[in-house]
Amino acid sequence: MAAGPTTETERLRRELQVEREELARAVDSLRESSDLVAPLRARLPLFVAGAFGAGFVLAGGIGATMRLLFRRAREGRTAARVGPFAVVDRR
Repeated sequence: MAAGPTTETERLRRELQVEREELARAVDSLRESSDLVAPLRARLPLFVAGAFGAGFVLAGGIGATMRLLFRRAREGRTAARVGPFAVVDRR
């Protein structure tokens, strides 16, 4: 009768070992499928360019650039300047 419980214990240990191995494979598979860094790393230059463009537009960069480029055409000629103040002829 002593052989019965020992055999049962060994069988349970083997089953537990098999279950542990299956669980380890399932966890590894889940880690690989939920990895978000690898796809982002492959497209990093695209994301950086998009973030830069979105930041530029949201910060008002297009309007500021146009004002800077086309400001000189609207200003006219400076007739006199005293410190930070200027008299501008806009004819």
